Amino acid sequence: QVQLVESGGGWVQPGGSLRLSCAASGFAFSSYVISWFRQAPGKEREWVAAITGAGTSPSYTDSVKGRFTISRDNAKDTVYLQMNNLKPEDTAVYYCNARVGFTHYWGQGTQVTVSS
Repeated sequence: QVQLVESGGGWVQPGGSLRLSCAASGFAFSSYVISWFRQAPGKEREWVAAITGAGTSPSYTDSVKGRFTISRDNAKDTVYLQMNNLKPEDTAVYYCNARVGFTHYWGQGTQVTVSS
């Protein structure tokens, strides 16, 4: 079955960096777009970034452009989200997402907290 497992979250001070990982299994990983979403307390889940199966054409929401970088290693069935210059407003649970066929799959999420 399809599984997505996020890791790499934690607490960091403003201006710091974290790298999130999303390990996938159960589907032809390199054939699918993988996205990162986040959900802050009391807010709706929002899309953050996405990358094609080939690792080309990364896309980002405006608020993270120039600070976050999405990448993937298809040999390891893993997608990464490098987050630099983190801000308190980046605090959220971060989820990776894969749409396989007509079904969206989600991981369990990893908490990112940015505060001083």
